[in-house]
Amino acid sequence: MQANPFRFTAKSIFPSLINIPTVHRQHRSPSLPPLLKPPRAISASNPNDAESSTPITMSTLEVVDDSVAAFRDYQFLFVSQRSETNEPVTLQVVEGAVPPEFPSGTYYLTGPGLFRDDHGSTMHPLDGHGYLRAFTFHGVSGKEVNVMFMAKYVKTEAQLEEHDPVTGTWRFTHRGAFSVLKGGQKVGKTKFIKNVANTCVLSWGGRLMCLWEGGGEPYEIEKETLETVGKVKLMEDCDPVVESGSDGRGVWDVAARLLKPILYGVFKKPAKRLLAHYKLDTHKDRLLMMSCNAEDILLPHNTFTFYEFDSNFKEVGKKEFIIPDHLLIHDWAFTTSYYILFANRVKLNVSGAMTSVCGITPAVTALSVNPTKDTSPIYLLPRFPNDLNCSRDWRVPIEAPSRFWLQHVGNAYDYLDENGNSEIQIHASVCSYEWFTLQKLFGYDWRSGKLDPSIMNLGRNHCKTLPHLVQVSINLDVHGICQRCDVEPLNEWNKSSDFPVINPAFSGCKNNYVYAPSTSGSRSELPNFPFDMVAKLNLSTKSVDTWSAGSRRFVGEPTFVAKGSEEDDGYILVVEYAAVVQRCYLVILDSKKIGAADALVARLEVPKDLNFPFGFHGCWANNE
Repeated sequence: MQANPFRFTAKSIFPSLINIPTVHRQHRSPSLPPLLKPPRAISASNPNDAESSTPITMSTLEVVDDSVAAFRDYQFLFVSQRSETNEPVTLQVVEGAVPPEFPSGTYYLTGPGLFRDDHGSTMHPLDGHGYLRAFTFHGVSGKEVNVMFMAKYVKTEAQLEEHDPVTGTWRFTHRGAFSVLKGGQKVGKTKFIKNVANTCVLSWGGRLMCLWEGGGEPYEIEKETLETVGKVKLMEDCDPVVESGSDGRGVWDVAARLLKPILYGVFKKPAKRLLAHYKLDTHKDRLLMMSCNAEDILLPHNTFTFYEFDSNFKEVGKKEFIIPDHLLIHDWAFTTSYYILFANRVKLNVSGAMTSVCGITPAVTALSVNPTKDTSPIYLLPRFPNDLNCSRDWRVPIEAPSRFWLQHVGNAYDYLDENGNSEIQIHASVCSYEWFTLQKLFGYDWRSGKLDPSIMNLGRNHCKTLPHLVQVSINLDVHGICQRCDVEPLNEWNKSSDFPVINPAFSGCKNNYVYAPSTSGSRSELPNFPFDMVAKLNLSTKSVDTWSAGSRRFVGEPTFVAKGSEEDDGYILVVEYAAVVQRCYLVILDSKKIGAADALVARLEVPKDLNFPFGFHGCWANNE
């Protein structure tokens, strides 16, 4: 019997600013479940909830309006996962096979795990509590390789305060940098910003740590059990030493002294904010990290301190630079000669600062992007000043001929040509200031607590606006004077892309390959994000090869696992978020074969009750 046509209006599902067309369905079997129930996304508490666990397949719904499917699929990326593993879980191989020669080690992936508490408050993905995932490859040479999965929350101070392990309930007491609590709790009733250790994971010197973009101290994690050991103090809280030549900072020194008691005492901010992004100089066997002073986020000058540690975490280098500009640095680069900062310029929003202190708006509303310059300043800061033959003033930035906001760096390197000129190459992902909106990252609307992914996507003719890969080329003469600075699409690849990575053995050195998640652009709705394929860019041939996850399947940041000595001899690990069946998979690709039909080595299935949200950054750790 033919069912009567009916309508499903998504007006109550998504933020009110989204206008989703009505869905019409002509035929439905009476035995099938009701039409898609409202996705809970940020407001969902568990992937097994009835409202979020029904697979979205054509057997469930023969005709789905693409706009509704796209928006619902996006919500799947940010469904909270409250469960943790007590013991390792063996993953089932559902396609292909893990090769016996696969290296023994662990792929760690961090990111948020929880977005909604039990009292009506929701969190921005960047404020979600850190949820560390571990995929461990066990095998004996020539025999079957087992992959074990574990996942646990990082037991930060905020996590221990906001989670009741006895009842399993959560109550947010910290606002977060991008979120507000239900009812706009005022200052004095709640804590301001929490270290959620959800941005990057570091394996170095036999130790494992989770870092936070907001600049708190790292949390050390026990590698085998994923139990939290506690905070790690890698740097001393001390006032910067003002270098000679930094004239004109008097007024800002006074402002900094006024802000310090407020930030350190009232809001409990550490004196120095350690950035989450770190670098590994594998040729010098060094870990490179960078911090900035807490008060600088509100002032038009920044004090950046770079640290270098050996494999025993002994500090073997420390350099401090004061830059007279208001910058917001997320990622950075290094070469054998320089630390490189792209000047993402921001400005203080006075009204936003006042409302954020009162808890009415998120803390991030105190800042806004500052697109007043048509160029992008790039600071080349001497890593080993005594080794440089030129006397270039590092306080004078290189002016890139276009204005862009740096997202992430894949690699950078420098070399001398036959005339003694210095050539610097940087591979990175950038976007426009018009696209980058601090208050709406990942499409989160703090007013409603919902996700509106449409702001992450623009028309198909905005390739220079959306996140995309670029190559920045800088030429300095023997005196350090900039002769040329060019910015061009990497390999002429104009599709939306981010999270570029390389074989880490080539970090800081000339490389020929870059891997990045990208988009096929095949969806009529949300064509630019989430990413649905992995791109391999060959810098020598200027070619691009891709592997596609498939329809309504998305991927995050890839990680390279080396197998041999050749740069692209290895594997790519990437998590696939299959919204079409509401499952998470670990995908193994042959890095040499990306672009070929047999690039997929294996796909391993995460148990459905352990589905996890979209991860941020990961790392591979070989067994000691």
